[in-house]
Amino acid sequence: MRTSPSSPPAPRGVAAPIFQVIVGPVQAFFRLEAASGLVLLAAAAAALAWANLGGAESYRAVVETPLSVGVGPATASFTLHALVNDGLMTLFFFVVGMEIKHELALGELRSPSQAALPLVAALGGMVVPAALYLAFNAGGPGRAGWGIPMATDIAFAIGILTLLRSRVPHALVVFVTALAIFDDIGGILVIAIFYGHGLSLAWLLGAAAVSAGLLLLARGGVRSGLAWAAGGVLLWVAFHEAGIHATIAGVVLGLAVPARAPVAPRTVIDALAAHATALAARPEADLDAEEIPAIERALEEREAPLGRFTKLLHPWVAFGVMPVFALVNSGVEVVGVGAERLAGPVAVGTGVALFAGKLVGIFAFTAAAVKAGLAPLPGGASWGKLAGVSLVAGIGFTVALFIAGLAFPADAVLLDEAKVGILAGSLVAGVAGALVLRATPVVR
Repeated sequence: MRTSPSSPPAPRGVAAPIFQVIVGPVQAFFRLEAASGLVLLAAAAAALAWANLGGAESYRAVVETPLSVGVGPATASFTLHALVNDGLMTLFFFVVGMEIKHELALGELRSPSQAALPLVAALGGMVVPAALYLAFNAGGPGRAGWGIPMATDIAFAIGILTLLRSRVPHALVVFVTALAIFDDIGGILVIAIFYGHGLSLAWLLGAAAVSAGLLLLARGGVRSGLAWAAGGVLLWVAFHEAGIHATIAGVVLGLAVPARAPVAPRTVIDALAAHATALAARPEADLDAEEIPAIERALEEREAPLGRFTKLLHPWVAFGVMPVFALVNSGVEVVGVGAERLAGPVAVGTGVALFAGKLVGIFAFTAAAVKAGLAPLPGGASWGKLAGVSLVAGIGFTVALFIAGLAFPADAVLLDEAKVGILAGSLVAGVAGALVLRATPVVR
């Protein structure tokens, strides 16, 4: 193509695609999270409508549908609810584990200076909500639910921030994403340490052995999805039998997957350039239509397993696993329920902890860190914008519902109270955060 005098210089024309290659995956991640947040909201609304508009019995019948897998004495029986919460959610935690690994190895958390501010903010966003919850429930039957309001739902949070992107600096969106990742780490540790049952030393040693095997797979550069899946199944069984909630196997598996490509980027680029030069020297008649797909396949083979697995599973988790989880866990019957249940200490404590606890914890801890000179506010944001995103971080849906099920496995009344608090607190936090951000100036 010839360049006319009015055309932009070649370097600038080349820079744009290269820049897009770098930022494209990040932009795709945010678009995916925003869209999945809307699907998640629709699934939760559908479950609430189903359970409260005359379909409560059919909802319970579907959620408790008995299922079984196996033959003879090797048959395992469970309900649809258990399949989703204990099985499919392992895939969710696997993707979470890979996202954490990516951020720690290659992303916004790869250096202490980058991770410091969101880490401090996340700490405040976990400690203060847990303390507020216990203020309502200390000494009562609901005290086991203190871990419920600790985690931020990244899909909903990113969804709201994306809708308000003209008011929120991109650096502040990244800050909330990193904060939510640290929240996930905290929630995972809480699940593993405090919501297990009767630990078995023998099976813990078995889990450690499987984990060591996964590290060997990583060190050996194994790319086979079947090999990693087999290791994940073995680890799931070991954790389950050890008394640790089996979904944690997904996190460990995700953290073990190699984040770096087996071939250095410079080597790949040099080989690609040489191949492209050779192709360009061929006559048109000698060029095969399969050349471009062949290059794409070659590049995919040199992609890090973590990137390949995340790209494959993230859409399925975002638009499949999470909405199904919301559907089978959000059907709380509130029509005709007495005020004593809707205003019980578990419901109120959860709602207040998500709305006020997250706001106070994240804002206060971040402000203290900024004043101490640890780091400036991301993107030069104002204190008003920080308050807005702190409120938005109070949307604690997926992991909060998950922990609620672990905290009250045998008490349907307290579990429903917790779900009411999660739904109400998340709704108020999301709406309030959106309104605060809407009232702040447009980002220039």
